Amino acid sequence: MKKNGKWNPVVLKTSFVYDVKHNKWLLAMSLPGIVMVVLFRYLPMGGLAMAFQNYSLFLGISGSEWIGFTNFVRFFSDPYFFRILKNTFLLGLFDILWSFPAPILLALMLNEITAKRFKKITQTITYLPYFISVVIIVGIMRSIFGNESGVINTAIAALGGDVIAFFNETRWFRPLYIGSGIWQNVGYGSILYLAAITGIDPQLYEAAKIDGASKIACIFKITLPCMIPTIAVLFTLRIGSVLSVGFEKILLMYSPAIYSVGDVISTYVYRMGMINQDYGYAAAVGLFNSVVAVLFLLFGNWTSRRLFDESLW
Repeated sequence: MKKNGKWNPVVLKTSFVYDVKHNKWLLAMSLPGIVMVVLFRYLPMGGLAMAFQNYSLFLGISGSEWIGFTNFVRFFSDPYFFRILKNTFLLGLFDILWSFPAPILLALMLNEITAKRFKKITQTITYLPYFISVVIIVGIMRSIFGNESGVINTAIAALGGDVIAFFNETRWFRPLYIGSGIWQNVGYGSILYLAAITGIDPQLYEAAKIDGASKIACIFKITLPCMIPTIAVLFTLRIGSVLSVGFEKILLMYSPAIYSVGDVISTYVYRMGMINQDYGYAAAVGLFNSVVAVLFLLFGNWTSRRLFDESLW
């Protein structure tokens, strides 16, 4: 591909023609996905210009006034800036600390199940919550943890205890948010790790058993080291999304009593953009969130390369 340190255009053209000729059906199958990425990921990036404008819905991007970094200055000087940033970071950090290891542990446990029928049933049960919408998830949570009719509070009241306002106390917001996320995603998240375990050479386990290694030793000496490439890639991507806390579940769990811990960047953007109709300011906050996410992604890739000798690039 290179000649004297430079790309050879003849070789590049030949390689491209070869790929189109021999992989045309694969390229055709990937075309809808490419079109969707371009339409919903790249074209909307032109709207980032609103972050530097006093955007007017009637004037559009071309007619709105350019104000430079004024929207960013407004956000940094907002009295809620540090609270929003802290809530977003802590919620994302705690989510990684608890949610990231959960699929790995589940995959290791499922791998140790020898009864195939029981293993399939367990996998199906753990996968199902992933396909339930966020609205139903929060509805289930309110049925269990509701103040008056919730299962847990009903049991507490029957035993003579005081009812706990799970959805109105700040100390319960993060456990409920993270715990429900683990329950919903742990089964689906374990698929990639199970695939990585399946790809491990069985002869490694046979040799370890001959040497007298226990199952625990096999997990720590064979299974986990062979899973490191998969863990490293997913860990890097997860760090990059530490500030990308979804606002759908938070909005459904919202109440004025938990604003101090539940108000995050995504909900703030929603309020500023959709409710206050301050589109330029909301775009600036969203752009700030994206830039910080890229920095976290770079940091995660560097950390993964240092710790595991594996990285995205």
